[in-house]
Amino acid sequence: MHMIVIDVARELTSPMNTATLDALASFPRLLESHYKAIPEGLENWAPASWEGVPSEPLTPIGQICHVRDVEIDGYHVRFRRVLDEVNPTLASLDTEALARTRCYAAANASDVLAAFREARAKTVLLISGLNAEQLARTGVFEGYGPVSLRSLVHYLCSHDQQHLAGLQWLLGKIEASRPSARV
Repeated sequence: MHMIVIDVARELTSPMNTATLDALASFPRLLESHYKAIPEGLENWAPASWEGVPSEPLTPIGQICHVRDVEIDGYHVRFRRVLDEVNPTLASLDTEALARTRCYAAANASDVLAAFREARAKTVLLISGLNAEQLARTGVFEGYGPVSLRSLVHYLCSHDQQHLAGLQWLLGKIEASRPSARV
């Protein structure tokens, strides 16, 4: 039997791991391909019930608008504050209010995806340039509790995966709602 030893101290003092950076860097392409799988004309489609949705209960266009806004208004701000302030309290975003005030339903998907690609490139550039001391800086994230900048990066990566799952879930619901699926 082989025993795997993880050097936790080394992990906490090293730059961000490549698996997470790679996932963050490749996400814009994955988000766009998942979104483009939504049948034309169903950008604002919503199921009768959101029970079981693995992301926020948002339509397909709402999913990508939300991801863009969380990147720019959420994580860009959180990263900057953790780097510039001493143990700041980091706010969560109000998804429903953003969807309403920014008119997610009327958004242009190409514009949203382009803005997200640009914002994510900035995120990856920032994170990949951080040293261990910067990644260890702390804050308190509303709804999560104490965090380090490194843990915020992991939460962002997790959030990405939730929205790919949300788009796949919507595709499943769309397919299940088609007349041929109810035979």
